[in-house]
Amino acid sequence: MIDPPEPLVAGALRPPEALTPARLPVPSGLGRLLVLAAVFVCAACGLVYELELVALASYLIGDSVTQASVVLSFMVFAMGVGALLAKRLRCRAAVGFGVVEAVLALVGGGSAMALYACFAWFGQSRIALVAFSLGIGVLIGAEIPLLMTLIQRVRRQDAGGAVADLFAADYVGALVGGLAFPFLLLPCLGQLTGALVTGAVNLLAGAALVLWLFGRDLTTRARWALVGLNVLVLALLLAGMALAGPFEQAARRAVYGAQARVAEQTGVQEVVLTGGTGGPHGVGAGSGRGRKGSGRPLELFLDGRLKVSSENERVYHQALVGPAMAGGPHARVLVLGGGDGLAVRELLRYRTVRSVTVVEIDPEVVRLARTDPGLSALNRHAFADPRVRAVTGDAFDWLRRQGRSDGRRPAPYDVIVSDLPDPGITASTKLYSQEFYGLTARMLADGGRLVVHAGPPRARASTFWTVWATLRSVGLGTLPYRVPGRRPDFSGGPDRAIAPGPRPDGPGGPGGPAALPSDGAGCWGFVLAARRPPRLAVAPDAPSTLVPLSALRAGRLPEPHRPGPPSTLMHPRYLR
Repeated sequence: MIDPPEPLVAGALRPPEALTPARLPVPSGLGRLLVLAAVFVCAACGLVYELELVALASYLIGDSVTQASVVLSFMVFAMGVGALLAKRLRCRAAVGFGVVEAVLALVGGGSAMALYACFAWFGQSRIALVAFSLGIGVLIGAEIPLLMTLIQRVRRQDAGGAVADLFAADYVGALVGGLAFPFLLLPCLGQLTGALVTGAVNLLAGAALVLWLFGRDLTTRARWALVGLNVLVLALLLAGMALAGPFEQAARRAVYGAQARVAEQTGVQEVVLTGGTGGPHGVGAGSGRGRKGSGRPLELFLDGRLKVSSENERVYHQALVGPAMAGGPHARVLVLGGGDGLAVRELLRYRTVRSVTVVEIDPEVVRLARTDPGLSALNRHAFADPRVRAVTGDAFDWLRRQGRSDGRRPAPYDVIVSDLPDPGITASTKLYSQEFYGLTARMLADGGRLVVHAGPPRARASTFWTVWATLRSVGLGTLPYRVPGRRPDFSGGPDRAIAPGPRPDGPGGPGGPAALPSDGAGCWGFVLAARRPPRLAVAPDAPSTLVPLSALRAGRLPEPHRPGPPSTLMHPRYLR
């Protein structure tokens, strides 16, 4: 016996009701085109939100591979949840889509500002990152089911054709959004204003579709409620745009302190200089201490990470340069990175140096090193020396190009100094790879030496010994060593520091190396490499230094019996 069909409950969703033809102010063909245009705009804005979260998380937290995986994983999962939740809104698809777009414009447009605020005032933004990824994902996921219902109300067509049209517009919009973010929004508007402008565009597209195209199907109450919601969200977004500059300055003060006097977003990174407006005391000695009345010592931040502090940078740079200059000729020197000019300053103190080539990816850092009163005084105007030549370019690409133009072997260098960002930062992993060191070894003279800053040997021991193993894998003899003096807040690596630590004053005087800690904490780690096993020594023309030979030898590290696997371009081993 077949049971009779259940009676339909009044007010329940019925497919015929959900697909009632819409009363449009334009012909159905044009209406359908306008819906697809809205899909295009919403898809472009949605991808910008995703890229904004990935970019900002990489900048604030570090390790772009991990942050991209977290954002995309949570967002795609949330999109599925949003698609399921949207099923309950299909009975009032136009109103539902209007509300979703207004909320998405507010959440997505304000996400960059909210994440930066969490980082600046609370010290971390991981929880907020996951929350925004989930929230934006749910709202983006709700768009397609609602748009599918709306386009079917404009003109009925088979489900396969409607899905094909929607996804075609969606994918093309994603292409435009993906290209607009790095080439238009980021360079022209920045992260904060770019996200807010994207939210405003998203809001206007959704409002135009619902309030104009489907406005005749809305009740008076629903229409005015949507108008009020859209006006409120637009006002908040416009207020955010107007206050983006003051907000960024306040957040920067919270991160760097009140003395952030230079802040530039270059094509490569954010560069911030704090303190140290006057020339240092005892420039001839390279003391690096701020002049009386100059306030805090000079500090250089790259992408929010402390790269240089004038209180202790001499220890680092002398420990980096000194061992490589001993053991052979050092007339020709190559510096990879080091755009601040501080390693160059130490190199020029050796009388027999004839030429120094600096390969720096960010020309703005070199410009500041030449022109900023504090930084140029700290590096003793190193770039004004006629022996110094600065080249703008990626170190990996520059090494590959050497000797390719005419087929001849490039002139070798006696000393190569690798003063590059920490390998734990994703963009730098190729500069610590087996392929990179192979190219570098090709540029070494027969008796030449290469020195590499490899990160703190205790705080990031895996990274340090991977650098050592990678150098050995290209046939170079190695000598790892460490030097104390690294401040607890020195965040040259991928992790951000929150609280500043005391300046270590040691036997070498203020700013000199402290006694070597038994556990290796508070140390910089280096690896000296050469074709033959190198040794720690002092060059005959070595100047006076804060890092005596005894301190270097005391910091020599015993090498493991079994080197671990090297890091390569196809298998980077630093991102763990």
